[in-house]
Amino acid sequence: MERLFNFVYEYRAFFTFLALEVFCTWLIIENNQYQGTMYFNSANRVSANILNFSQGVKEYFSLRKINGDLAKENTLLLKKLERLNQSLYSLGTREVKDAAIINRYDFISAKVVNNSTSQFKNFITIDQGLIEAIKPGMAVIGALGAVGKVRAVSAHYAVVISLLNTDEQVSSIIKRTGYFGTIQWDGTDPRLTNLRYIPRHAKPVEGDTVVTSGYNSVFPGGVMIGIIKKINLKEEALFYDIKVELAQDFGNLTYVEVVKSNLKMEKDSLELNVVGPR
Repeated sequence: MERLFNFVYEYRAFFTFLALEVFCTWLIIENNQYQGTMYFNSANRVSANILNFSQGVKEYFSLRKINGDLAKENTLLLKKLERLNQSLYSLGTREVKDAAIINRYDFISAKVVNNSTSQFKNFITIDQGLIEAIKPGMAVIGALGAVGKVRAVSAHYAVVISLLNTDEQVSSIIKRTGYFGTIQWDGTDPRLTNLRYIPRHAKPVEGDTVVTSGYNSVFPGGVMIGIIKKINLKEEALFYDIKVELAQDFGNLTYVEVVKSNLKMEKDSLELNVVGPR
């Protein structure tokens, strides 16, 4: 405390000068309209900039909560959309009213905590696991399209085999024509994948939309995969060589939805009994 008093005493002339300057400035502002107006305008601008900066900092630190809330809202919207699609689906003239069919899919929101796109076999780690009833084989979709399937699960995490994995195959159809094939990445460009087994009489065109077929009960039918970018057909080939531009950017993946198929076990059990293991 004594040092503070000594400091003030030593620089008393400076502090007196500073106090007089402030007092003179106040007198000028108080007694002159122009200077007063300029001061208040400048002060308002500075205050507004400080408030904007402060608000921006608060919004930045609240982004995690905002993203989490948006992911939860997206999950609810996906559930409602899928139930609406199933309730409006008709076979011939028969409208499906079975509650089990309408509610055949549930969605669990998860955050991506690890991701790779530069390997031949890429995987994604998410922050939900057995506690949220996630199991191997469940489909995973992003905001823009299909992402992959759950490969392994622990209590709090799950590892997803990405569509950018040469071992992963997804049953898909060309939306315009209805012809189905298989999506399988060739390990080269992370923005492009291959659509295989489209027969030469199917006549695909560039710009056609490719979506999941829903045949394997893992992915809901109609989940976006991408747009046909390139088409090639050799003279002796039975199938087209088709490049599909992926709708989902795997290099910018933050939140995903894990799809729980409530009827998958029933379908697989019936097919196993009738057709046998495949």
